[in-house]
Amino acid sequence: MATDKNILGSALQLCCNDPLTGFFRDGFCRTGLDDLGRHVVCARMTREFLEFTRSKGNDLSTPIPEYRFPGLKPGDKWCLCALRWKEAYEAGVAPPIIPEATHIRALDFIPLEILQVFSLDRQN
Repeated sequence: MATDKNILGSALQLCCNDPLTGFFRDGFCRTGLDDLGRHVVCARMTREFLEFTRSKGNDLSTPIPEYRFPGLKPGDKWCLCALRWKEAYEAGVAPPIIPEATHIRALDFIPLEILQVFSLDRQN
């Protein structure tokens, strides 16, 4: 993890530990060979995005206790699949991102210029 970088080129920061996120469930949007979805975009959930992803077959709002998944609500931070975030961007419902906690591998799928526009600190 010490070598993981964010889209700004600095050390990857924690996305969220309540709810605990990340492919490795360590709070960081890190990725590895087993992470086929590339859960590398740290985003703050919005109602619009949660409805969008549910309509695409990925319901992030409904709790799944057997997997210790509480269900997400607007305002929660979560590591999203890069391509799902990009799909939401193309549909006009992309949630804001936290650049410091978004893994540099997100740039394999989404141009930095687009991610910068959706930076949470630019939207506050």
